[in-house]
Amino acid sequence: MTGKILIVDDVATNRIVLKVKLEAAFYAALLAPNGAQALQIAATEQPDLILLDLNLPDMTGSDVLRQLREAPATAAIPVIILSGTHDATARMEALAAGADDFLTKPVANEVLMARLRNLMRQQRSTNSYDLATDGHMLAGLAEPPGLFGQPARIGLISDRPELALRWRREFPLVFPGTYTVLSLEQALSETGTDGQDIYLIDTDLAGGKGALHLVSDLRSRGPSRHAAICLMGQSIDPDRVAIAYDIGTNDVILTNVAAQEIGLRLQTLLTRKRAADRARASVSDGLRMAMIDPLTGLYNRRYALPYLSRVAETAAEDGSVYAVMVVDLDRFKSVNDRYGHATGDQVLVEIAQRLSINLRAGDMIARIGGEEFLAVLPNTTHQEARVVAERLCSRIKETPVRLDDGASVPVTISIGLSFSRIAQSVADIIDEADQALLRSKSSGRDRVTISLSAA
Repeated sequence: MTGKILIVDDVATNRIVLKVKLEAAFYAALLAPNGAQALQIAATEQPDLILLDLNLPDMTGSDVLRQLREAPATAAIPVIILSGTHDATARMEALAAGADDFLTKPVANEVLMARLRNLMRQQRSTNSYDLATDGHMLAGLAEPPGLFGQPARIGLISDRPELALRWRREFPLVFPGTYTVLSLEQALSETGTDGQDIYLIDTDLAGGKGALHLVSDLRSRGPSRHAAICLMGQSIDPDRVAIAYDIGTNDVILTNVAAQEIGLRLQTLLTRKRAADRARASVSDGLRMAMIDPLTGLYNRRYALPYLSRVAETAAEDGSVYAVMVVDLDRFKSVNDRYGHATGDQVLVEIAQRLSINLRAGDMIARIGGEEFLAVLPNTTHQEARVVAERLCSRIKETPVRLDDGASVPVTISIGLSFSRIAQSVADIIDEADQALLRSKSSGRDRVTISLSAA
């Protein structure tokens, strides 16, 4: 099975018909005849999506929605309302309660299945970033736009200027944000952080042929890849709606609905988009923190050793030579003992900065121990590496570290330097640099010693 879908409907025939359709598409169908059972199944089974009827014997579909969104375990599950009602108030109440879509029966089968795939794909993509493990990040899809840190950026794309200008005039009344009319070329050329949160695309773009092509293009480009994309028009045939969902459109809105419904749908798009943004940022921060020493801001051992392995592989392929330096602060324990560990940390931060700025572009330095650093110098001759190492010693010694209270601490470093050889392992070259460092220490410190194998 490709996913679990919970069907909530008080009419047994409706549940059975939907179950047959879903199982034919290799989904596992879960059935609930009322709201209470729906909430229980949703909490225990964690379906990938819920198809929810509005009219239930024990509570309304909107009541079920509100309870789903309030519970951490079910807050992020996509929900589609399937209802025979054409009542605009009921639609808006459901969307305000957290529905991802409201489909009025009868729904073309290809549209329903495409929408299922679309919402489940969006949710799984977000879950791949470990979104909201406690469920709170997506709770309350109807939270007001004012709770977000910055106004939404909405790009309006139509080759009918009068329509785009009307959208820019009317939509801010129901959904606040910064609206920009974009030509096709402008939409595809946005770079960096200037992309939009939401793109609203006229379904009749380029005579009806351009909208779907634009969605595909936007999804393939960096600045717009993670934006919410919405098609808007007076009508769109079911086949095109299904294709739109399958190529990455987040919603299709007919402009003959109430303006307030458009605002609610845009709000839902923005909420999910920004929750996904936070999830990606959290993962990115986690990966960065896994590789960065939090005190000095340099790389740590976890990053440095795989990096050195990659440098070694490149050198083996092209026959180049690289150098490795192990750098250690001299008598650092006495700094901690005399001034305290807070001062010791301040010294480490200052020394790390000096080491970093006095290496060459392309060199890498990492903190691999308490006061020990590892530098990797790719494609470097013996003479070049020695010059760099001696410059580091000089830059550290020549200026004492000035403390916050105005006092200064003289600091020197010792360096062990080794060079790559054919068929030599990364562990061996580090060990040779370590041995050279020990000789620097035993010879009086504040000096560079080259490994015996390279001497």
